[in-house]
Amino acid sequence: MKKLFSLIALLISLMVFYSCEDRTELTAPPSLNGKSGDADLTNMVSLGNSLTAGYQNGTLYISASQYAYPYLIAKQAGVQMSGLAISDPGLGGRLEVKSLSPFTLFTNTRTGAVLNSNFPKPFQNLGIPGALAYDVLSATNSTNCASALAGGSPNQFFDLILRNGTTGTKTPIQLALEQNPTFITLWIGNNDVLGYATSGGVSPSAPTPVATFQQIFNGIANAITAAGKQGKGVVANIPSVTAIPFFTTVGPQIALSTPWTQLRATGVTGLVYQRGTGVAVADSASLLLGRNLVTLRGSSYAPLLGQRTGKYYRDLGISVPAGIDTSQPFGFHPQNPWPNALILDSLEINTTNTAINNFNNIISNFASSVNFGLVDINKLFRDIRQNDFTGGTAFNGRIFTTTFVTGGLFSLDGVHPTNQGQAIIANEFIKVINSKFNAKFPLVDVSAIPGSLIFAGKINFKNGYPIIPIEALNRLLF
Repeated sequence: MKKLFSLIALLISLMVFYSCEDRTELTAPPSLNGKSGDADLTNMVSLGNSLTAGYQNGTLYISASQYAYPYLIAKQAGVQMSGLAISDPGLGGRLEVKSLSPFTLFTNTRTGAVLNSNFPKPFQNLGIPGALAYDVLSATNSTNCASALAGGSPNQFFDLILRNGTTGTKTPIQLALEQNPTFITLWIGNNDVLGYATSGGVSPSAPTPVATFQQIFNGIANAITAAGKQGKGVVANIPSVTAIPFFTTVGPQIALSTPWTQLRATGVTGLVYQRGTGVAVADSASLLLGRNLVTLRGSSYAPLLGQRTGKYYRDLGISVPAGIDTSQPFGFHPQNPWPNALILDSLEINTTNTAINNFNNIISNFASSVNFGLVDINKLFRDIRQNDFTGGTAFNGRIFTTTFVTGGLFSLDGVHPTNQGQAIIANEFIKVINSKFNAKFPLVDVSAIPGSLIFAGKINFKNGYPIIPIEALNRLLF
């Protein structure tokens, strides 16, 4: 997923990070022993991807990753949990904002260090940024993970977390089960559809075939059954991309910022975009209401709408395709349309949602087959998104929305949760654990978790959306 999330790693973080690197603040009171009801979390392992690892803002770093939901669950159960720890600002640097007024960006080019490379046992948190469902069952290093096998660059997180070296043969599920866990959390499959969505539905990054996804989860179920771990865990499903700000930010900004009345006089009725070998039009209502979703990558090119430009193709270092005339108004003329890779249109949204629905049915059946609890993250995010239009959703007295920058739920990459977003997710896991296993583990006080966003200036809203100047959105990407 590192390649998959290279799009996201380019995004800017309008936040100041304040958090202690000392994990002791996540150590639970000693009076708790990891057991409640029929649940035993004394030796919990977690399988997943960047969401499980605690990845934020383009990299993995301790002041954010220490609030990943597995660690928060462990704290509430009164146990500690091991996992990869990388000092700030993480691997590959972290994009940050120096100021909002004037809007000034910089890239923190310092590289953090691995703090626990000599940990003597396998990590309990086996969430690997970039992992697909295939990887839980089959990957052993950075060169044979799904993204590398598909032609991408090696994903170093596999080597750092699995620690197999170049000759090791242990997969995440094997490393998890060899620890003889008393409890398992599994949240995987997001990347099996997210790559398709973040690319604007451009081939070849299609969602994982349903039959393949089913086969993988059958394999995971067989491994859990063979290890005698049925009934000792929970699994989470996949949220819809229509609920995350990576897809819900730029389109409304275009809809609200474009002089449509003037353009209609010239025959322009909406954003003209590539669809297959032809073009289609997304009118302002469809952009505002999310029937067509412009990705955050599109923030680099939204300011160029109406200009006679071929900058998109120059940026990619490719020749202007046949049939494209860059002397025509960009995005407002069928011969210079908005690129397909920067929009997930209504047909592609249907493809994405169909894949997610099929995947979630497989995950639900998996939960039944191994007697795991099912954490419905899809419903959680969908409900929060719906409440955006009626004032937001309250958690421990704090109002959250899915809104980019100001909502508090998602970090500024538009996909990964903030620290407090991780706490909300942890509570969904704990609720299912308590219900499924007659346990009484306390919920996380979301308001006590450090927020990820501190604003240097006021942000205004219109129709529920933050009014961020298009020129500011243009600087969200390199």
